[in-house]
Amino acid sequence: MSATVGTKAPDFTLPNQDRQPVTLSAASGRNVVLAFFPAAFSSVCQKELCYFRDQLGSLNSANATVYGISVDTPFALKEFAKQNALPFDLLSDFNKDAIAKFDVVNPDMLGLKGISRRAVFVIDGSGVIRHREVTASPGDEPNYQLVHEALAAL
Repeated sequence: MSATVGTKAPDFTLPNQDRQPVTLSAASGRNVVLAFFPAAFSSVCQKELCYFRDQLGSLNSANATVYGISVDTPFALKEFAKQNALPFDLLSDFNKDAIAKFDVVNPDMLGLKGISRRAVFVIDGSGVIRHREVTASPGDEPNYQLVHEALAAL
């Protein structure tokens, strides 16, 4: 199954930073912004997730829930969330299931094998992917304006 615009988003259950399971389909009825990021504590990842933190009021007004997803452990994600005051769930895809389902696996980034590419998906309340962006380089941030436009269109 390919995670492309217009298709049903692949479901998953991943532990959050508090080791509590989060299931994507449980957000039914709400829009979801999935922000896949390569690694906690890297500068571009921090900038991206802090952008979503700072825009949370606007995103909540669009009936959107934000989830950050990386292959980091829940323990690392908990500290990353704490240091950056991130008020949304960071999900640990340590076993690399979600990055495979969403086709955002980076096979080799500076010797790190099988981590996430930087990608953002907007999923509507029915679970259909309405926006997909996978950046060309892990050093590139997503086009945030397109995320807001996708949410505004829902």
